[in-house]
Amino acid sequence: MNEFISEQLYEYLIKHSSEEPQHLKKLNKETHLKILNPRMLSGHIQGRFLSLITKIHKPEKVLEIGTYTGYSTLCFSEGVKDSGEIHTIDKNEELLKIQSDYFKNTKVPIKQYCGEALEIIPSINEMFDLIFLDADKENYVNYYRLVIDKLRKGGLIIADNVLWSGKVLKSNSNDEATRSLIEFNKLIKEDDRVHNIIIPVRDGLNLIYKN
Repeated sequence: MNEFISEQLYEYLIKHSSEEPQHLKKLNKETHLKILNPRMLSGHIQGRFLSLITKIHKPEKVLEIGTYTGYSTLCFSEGVKDSGEIHTIDKNEELLKIQSDYFKNTKVPIKQYCGEALEIIPSINEMFDLIFLDADKENYVNYYRLVIDKLRKGGLIIADNVLWSGKVLKSNSNDEATRSLIEFNKLIKEDDRVHNIIIPVRDGLNLIYKN
């Protein structure tokens, strides 16, 4: 469900956007039946957006921070060059099997990492064309500082949940995640290495282009 529009308008978006592929419908359903916090799943509209961005950008190397059950990973795999690969990090070991079950049939290799992203990112000796931030919001600033030099010029960072159900308007919030996202969005706006736009898809996506 979109955070900022009515249920009826969201249904209109679904009806007039490309279909969710069958394997993603299956993963969507399985996630809602078996996994805690299924709302963390990217879902139909955001998933089609991520897929389309990837098809336009045609990255060779993708880094994803926050795999969950692998829905967004599979969306990215639709547009990655045949010679490319995806690196994806999640700290929840219990999700590895469901990820692997769906990743085994992708056209590009997907490298899974299980552990703390702050420790894993420095160990990945690669340059990336697209990076997706969708892990713990408290560390978005730290993740950005770790990955910006691993992003090629002309590359994209997509950060999810940057509107945080509208909580980013509460500048005096005591919530650590809210404060972190406010700091992150401000940091991006003031960083002259990048050009960005925040769009209200689902819970807000910050699209960041490296100059």
